[in-house]
Amino acid sequence: MDINYKSFTLGVEEEYMVLDPKTFELKSHEQKIVQEGQKIIKDKVKAEMHQAVVEVGTDICQDVDEAYNDVAILRKTIYDIADGQGLTIGASGTHPFSLWQSQLITDHVRYNEIIDGLEDAARRYLIFGLHVHVGMESREIANHIANSTRYFLPHIYALSTNSPFWEGRLTGYKSYRTKVFDKFPRTGIPDAFGSIEDYDNYVKMLIKTNCIDNAKKIWWDLRVHPFFNTVEFRICDIPMTVDETIALAALFQAVCARIYMLRNKNLNFIQYSRALGE
Repeated sequence: MDINYKSFTLGVEEEYMVLDPKTFELKSHEQKIVQEGQKIIKDKVKAEMHQAVVEVGTDICQDVDEAYNDVAILRKTIYDIADGQGLTIGASGTHPFSLWQSQLITDHVRYNEIIDGLEDAARRYLIFGLHVHVGMESREIANHIANSTRYFLPHIYALSTNSPFWEGRLTGYKSYRTKVFDKFPRTGIPDAFGSIEDYDNYVKMLIKTNCIDNAKKIWWDLRVHPFFNTVEFRICDIPMTVDETIALAALFQAVCARIYMLRNKNLNFIQYSRALGE
């Protein structure tokens, strides 16, 4: 069966470093880049928990070519705004030498709640990632594809790793970003869910027991998005170049299309439970 890859739309989110152009230290900047950027690209740019981070997100893109153009424009726009403010932009999963203790937190109720709940685990969450949304025809299909694509996460993640340094040290990890993030709850590769109803009931249980107040506080490396009909891949370090970002996005899209093709033939890729690897 031929699969039209354009049926799996793409949305790409990137998190950039805000840097001093002379020292290349991270620079807390009161989200001035975001404020200026919203005048130009509206809600495609937003603040993150640390002031030294700027997040951008593309429109819904019909194919990888459209995603490439959107990401390239977003990077150029944010760079130009930063340059006009005496700053610059960088991309890597962690900053190689700046200290998280020196970075200011964005004053926002959501981030204040996270800090209150997680304390230093949240304050040291000074990392930069790539998130790729692949569009799905239904949440049921999204759950099926998420279950099967879990297997491929480490393979694609290995292609993205670029954060071996943390606070001036060579850590011994190809991606120290993930070691910073695993101090958060509800991270890592999730287990499979038998149905979308099982997934929804799991989220409801977490909310009912006051573990979370909404499903966006599930920070797995892969999730059925709580509000959009997408599977969201969250495992990768942010790449340095647009080419690398789009290559990874295309891989996620292709894996989803492959699993969908198998399902239409009443086949599936083998699914592994986390318990099997323990």
